[in-house]
Amino acid sequence: MEKSIYRCGAVVLAAGAGKRMKTDKKKQFLEIYGKPIIYYSLKAFQESFADEIVLVVSEEDAAFCQKEIVEKYGFTKVTKIAIGGKERYHSVAAGLAHLSGCDYVFIHDGARPMLTEDILNRAYETVKEQGACVVGMPVKDTIKIADENGFIATTPNRNLVWTVQTPQVFSYSLIKEAYDELLIREEELKKEGVNITDDAMVVETLKNKSVKLVEGSYENIKITTPDDLHSAMAYLKNPSEG
Repeated sequence: MEKSIYRCGAVVLAAGAGKRMKTDKKKQFLEIYGKPIIYYSLKAFQESFADEIVLVVSEEDAAFCQKEIVEKYGFTKVTKIAIGGKERYHSVAAGLAHLSGCDYVFIHDGARPMLTEDILNRAYETVKEQGACVVGMPVKDTIKIADENGFIATTPNRNLVWTVQTPQVFSYSLIKEAYDELLIREEELKKEGVNITDDAMVVETLKNKSVKLVEGSYENIKITTPDDLHSAMAYLKNPSEG
């Protein structure tokens, strides 16, 4: 894709602890083919139409990420390393605060290394039309909704059920306003039992904005467990092979 006439920013999240991986090293720094997982997400944005990247990490990892990832691999589009917060939405808000003058923003989990140019292009074309979209894929299996006792309550139409991935992409003004409002109303929403789990939900809840689903890839998995790491090795091309 040619250089965009719009300014696009990316917020890449890598502040999580990754406890389910059960390793001493945080999952985003585990290596696949000699490169840390976070490398692949940053590389995808570095080589894309994105104008700038804000990498969000924990305070204890900031210096390491600057030297051993951003500088080591020449990620010149990373303009800021921001410090994440207690919840995912705190980390996203921190990343958004450091983007300047963007028309659109791509919010991506750094533990999804299989991000491709095709996914980015589809999301970009969709957000320009809709103002808000999320990458995902239709489910392959039948889904059951359980009741509080573990019995099947309902079976939704499989044709209407998607698994949601990242990036989640928005008009910058829309997502920034939604997150600013979320931080103001955080305690109120908690008392109401609203559990914010992704960026689309922030826009849906705070701005009453419909979010378009756009096809990602079944390979665009999030690295959460050791099995996921093995799958990623099968999906990713070895960088040493060019």
